[in-house]
Amino acid sequence: MQMSKKPKKYRQNDNSRPIFEREMTLESLQSMGNPLEILKDLLDFELFRPLLEPVFEKADRKSNAGRKPIDPVLMFKVMFLQRLYGLGDHQIEYQIKDRTSFREFLGIVTVDDVPDEKTVWKYKEMLSQDGTFDRLFKQFNAYLDAKGLIVNEGKIIDASFVVAPRQRNSREENAAIKRGDGGSLWQEEPGDTEREKKRKANKRRHKDTDARWTKKRGESYYGYKNHAKVCRKTKLIHGYDTTAANVHDSQRCASLIDESDRHEDVWLDSGYVGQESELKEKQVNPIVCERPYREHPLTEEQRQGNRAKSKVRCRIEHVFGFMEQTMGGLVFRGVGLVRAAANVALTNLVYNMCRFTQIVRFHAEWIKTESATCMG
Repeated sequence: MQMSKKPKKYRQNDNSRPIFEREMTLESLQSMGNPLEILKDLLDFELFRPLLEPVFEKADRKSNAGRKPIDPVLMFKVMFLQRLYGLGDHQIEYQIKDRTSFREFLGIVTVDDVPDEKTVWKYKEMLSQDGTFDRLFKQFNAYLDAKGLIVNEGKIIDASFVVAPRQRNSREENAAIKRGDGGSLWQEEPGDTEREKKRKANKRRHKDTDARWTKKRGESYYGYKNHAKVCRKTKLIHGYDTTAANVHDSQRCASLIDESDRHEDVWLDSGYVGQESELKEKQVNPIVCERPYREHPLTEEQRQGNRAKSKVRCRIEHVFGFMEQTMGGLVFRGVGLVRAAANVALTNLVYNMCRFTQIVRFHAEWIKTESATCMG
């Protein structure tokens, strides 16, 4: 007679909630190297309150009755998380509710205090239309300057694509957009039914007439460009510009140069060939990688020169690489150049804030003040 095997016993999850579960969770996250804890310790978001509060104040608020408005610094921290992890409005609401590390970073205890996706969109729209993200970027760079991190030891200029949702338009509609007549499309006409009017209104809200198609190395891109000027030493972004994707990199090169760059070296790739004279007029020294031409390949001396230049110029690729790999990519989930420019400004600001924490941890000797561990 064959003996039946005893069923194996496995450890069962304990459904009871320990009293110190939150403390145990945070301790476990800390032991694994919680990046948000590092950011929380090294960045004081109160620095931005003076710029945020005037934008979020309701001028038509007649009394203090009702639920209090959401703290503007908390909302900016939500946007910071959203851009750092490349999340949409719906996903940032979900992730805050789901992730302990997010709520701890924001100082939120219960899910009732989590801003919903419509609130996130509303506050972000207010900052975008007001141009506040550009002012926040300048404010933080002024703080970096006070720390001795805005140095004049050479700059690197390059551009990267910011991908936008692709549009599905007819040939006639695309032709009108290219002519700059996109605003005349999908307008109501006499005789339109209510349904037709609603359909056209929805199209006007969702159609991006500012973004453009372009090709690079045989690959098509649709959206915008982030033109950035980066410090050779610190890899901090000093300036930027936003254009449609079809604008060539070299067309925004000179506009990024300002008085603080005078007499500095500026490294550029071969796409900026031909801009040397305009840059010299700005009193900077352009160092441009040379480009081969048909029947005129580069000499060995030119190739060696390009390799030496690229050792410096490639440092800006580390900046774009961080945005692509760590920040969920250079992606724009919106419509229009104004919102795209705000997205680029926020992206560059979040990058600089993260880069500052890296400098504090690994290059503290670059910082002038003794307080290298906090912003307060």
